[in-house]
Amino acid sequence: MDIPDMQHQVMGYDRSATMFSPDGHLLQVEYAEKTVRLGTASIGINCADGVIIVADKGKKDSLIISESADKIYEIDNHIMSSAAGIVSDARVLINHIRLIAQQHRVTYDYPIDIESTIKEISDIQQQYTQHPGVRPFGVALIVGGVENKRSRLYTSDITGNYFEYTAIAIGENDEKIKEILRKEYKKDMKVEEAVKLSFKIFKSVLGDKFDADRFNVAYIKSEDGKFKKMSKDEIKKHV
Repeated sequence: MDIPDMQHQVMGYDRSATMFSPDGHLLQVEYAEKTVRLGTASIGINCADGVIIVADKGKKDSLIISESADKIYEIDNHIMSSAAGIVSDARVLINHIRLIAQQHRVTYDYPIDIESTIKEISDIQQQYTQHPGVRPFGVALIVGGVENKRSRLYTSDITGNYFEYTAIAIGENDEKIKEILRKEYKKDMKVEEAVKLSFKIFKSVLGDKFDADRFNVAYIKSEDGKFKKMSKDEIKKHV
């Protein structure tokens, strides 16, 4: 039996997130993964004394109030997140997990653990690859936090997988950033060193486009487990 032209196959098999192509691909999921790589990058690093996220907001219209375009979100006072891809998709997931975190506090009088938050996010992302009539979430997330004075760092992807990392990048140029992290990350580095390393990487990747005003920086230290976001002046000092 003759195999139909591959172009015709693709035209049919990429119209649903639930239909496998003959070579075993979910094409809508793969397209969503490309969307993530079009988004501005975020770097997460698990440090000896806490966890940090440095997020590139990208070049915004000068008329936009910069604080309204933040890319690091507080989930609970001991957990934070950043996203790459379609940020409005991320907002839906972030708001959902914020609600779950607060319900956990009210029900158990104890903060939710970090893995439960990333698992909840990943479960939703996976569901949107398995039901007809919906599209996959076009976003990947970094989730970092501190529990029992131990810092943790996770990411979720389009397919609903999640992994724990020592250091990770999502978004534009993520492979290039991860290659630098593999060479320069050290397990004993402190929060301050990790922030400086992140900016060093962004300077290398962005070149002439680098501008301190386009970044958000947040951290949670193991000693107090409290979410803190750096001001513009603090960011410029580290740059």
